[in-house]
Amino acid sequence: MKIASVRHEGSHRVGVVVDEAVHLLDRPVTVLSLVQAGTLLDAGRDALRARPVALSDVRLLAPLEPPSVRDFVTFEEHVEGMRAPAGLPDAWYDAPTFYFSNPAATLGPADDVPVPPGCSVLDFELEVAAVIGRTGRDVAPADGWGHVAGLTILNDWSARDLQSREMQVGLGPAKGKDTATTLGPWLVTADEFAPDGEGFLDLALRASVNGTVVGEDLLSNMGWPFGDLVAYASRGTELRPGDVLGSGTCGHGGCLGELWGRGASRTDLPPLTPGDVVTLDVEGIGTLTSRVVPGADPVPIPRARTRPRTRPAHREHA
Repeated sequence: MKIASVRHEGSHRVGVVVDEAVHLLDRPVTVLSLVQAGTLLDAGRDALRARPVALSDVRLLAPLEPPSVRDFVTFEEHVEGMRAPAGLPDAWYDAPTFYFSNPAATLGPADDVPVPPGCSVLDFELEVAAVIGRTGRDVAPADGWGHVAGLTILNDWSARDLQSREMQVGLGPAKGKDTATTLGPWLVTADEFAPDGEGFLDLALRASVNGTVVGEDLLSNMGWPFGDLVAYASRGTELRPGDVLGSGTCGHGGCLGELWGRGASRTDLPPLTPGDVVTLDVEGIGTLTSRVVPGADPVPIPRARTRPRTRPAHREHA
């Protein structure tokens, strides 16, 4: 089922999308509350008994407001392009690395995406996100997929110039990834997918900018399947319903940065600017389209003061 969060006649509603219509639940719930209660599928079946409303008559919202967002980097081809000509570090192959993103920056399919303050090199990133459906700690890889409630599309908007500078400090990404993460257009329940014998999903991915296709890949080209991501994310901690795990950016043009790393001209493929439209298509899930708009000017922050070498490190006790 395609479970959607929408705004209809001024109120937040949850429904099931069928073709060009959505069947709305008649009670005030959220997708997150249904996932937390373990009643997502039951609620979806209830919704299908309701009279449908045209999709054009509702505003699609982000499928849920995630409690946490872990964004992995699992596509070898993407990392090769981003790190060219340095190549991948051997440590990349040891475990599926991730960073924590900002849940408060979650946007939906109908939301415009503001340019981050101070950014002049804006990029998109085509990913698929798994939404956790049940609590787990130290989950075994073979059991990981069983903790997934469903999948949605994730666009990890990236301020490449900010990201590059701040990561020189050895931390981050910080403001390079802090303004927007788009989820949508809905959450497709896990029962709609059939992982292969190794746990991978053979779904086609496509990214377009202003109607021109710039990247295509397969989700099965991940270095680890979602079951392994669940297992690693839950190592020594607790995953909870609603938590989001991003697949990481796909290869073969899943973002502009990878293409630039492989020699593409920034004249032919320039950074995103206001007015640009990014469309992400994922087989079995749907299409996520976002428009870039102007953002706020940055509030100036002074440079750090340098430490006087004559300043005492501590105060003598009387």
